[in-house]
Amino acid sequence: MNKDIVAEIITCIRNVDTRKKNQTIVQIAYTDITSNIVQILLRKGFIENVRKHQESQKKFLVLTLKTRNQISHKIRSKRISRSSRRIYSDYQQIPNIFGDMGILIISTSRGLMTGKEAILKKLGGEILCFIW
Repeated sequence: MNKDIVAEIITCIRNVDTRKKNQTIVQIAYTDITSNIVQILLRKGFIENVRKHQESQKKFLVLTLKTRNQISHKIRSKRISRSSRRIYSDYQQIPNIFGDMGILIISTSRGLMTGKEAILKKLGGEILCFIW
């Protein structure tokens, strides 16, 4: 049975963000997909810091989320395309997320990118998730 890596990232970040404690550290398995998604979240300001960590044979990414006083709201996310139901979009029909308050992560032929980047490069692809 294959793991849904994108859903795992979203769930880990959401679970840490909904805790009442001030703990803002998430540890996720390192793959190319997780690394690309984390870099997008870092660029867009949802994550404060990222570092690689290795224990024996396993590699991890350790994320430091921004605390609530640094961002005005909780991080919310929604997985769109799943292994059982793939959702594809042409670059002309990529949706806008809450008036540019959120981002859409899309998998294109040139790698993972945000919805705005895909529109500027005129690339369509599989819509992975919304984060706002």
